[in-house]
Amino acid sequence: MIDWKEVFTISMILFAVIDILGSIPIIVDLRSKIGHIQSEKATIVSAIIMIAFLFVGEEILKLIGIDANSFAVAGSFVLFFLALEMILGVRLYKEDNPTTASIVPIAFPLIAGAGTMTTLLSLRAVYDKINIIIAILINVILVYGVLKSSGKIEKLLGVNGLGIIRKVFGVILLAISIKLFAANVKGLFV
Repeated sequence: MIDWKEVFTISMILFAVIDILGSIPIIVDLRSKIGHIQSEKATIVSAIIMIAFLFVGEEILKLIGIDANSFAVAGSFVLFFLALEMILGVRLYKEDNPTTASIVPIAFPLIAGAGTMTTLLSLRAVYDKINIIIAILINVILVYGVLKSSGKIEKLLGVNGLGIIRKVFGVILLAISIKLFAANVKGLFV
């Protein structure tokens, strides 16, 4: 059953994790190095990856003997470190230098990367799948809009504006990671 409050919450979580606004400097840099970025292709592929992982991810966990609570707790740590990256302006995870820019590195790992995958499985432990899918689609539409107009957004917000947005979403993501940890850590000891 669709719960719009859940959809909004999940959308905000995914928006913070994907951090497409914070990725604008990376996207602009890729565009200057490589040229045209195929926004449609990157968006569709990232949506497919996220939705597929939402459904297949738990089976993969079962196959290797990990329960959803353990994965959610591990995911809370990933989100915690992603939030620290956003707040402190440091890079804990470094990507390789790309040679093309649509599926790799934009669709994966920039949009549908390890943090997003971990978040999706962690969210699945708490929210209904239909609400997560709607939130994914909302975020994919936002991602497409940002990819198409990244140059305009960069000029509009400037370096300081992008930095402020990144830090605000970092604090939100930090709070979400702590909530996710608290909600699932009890399940490890039952």
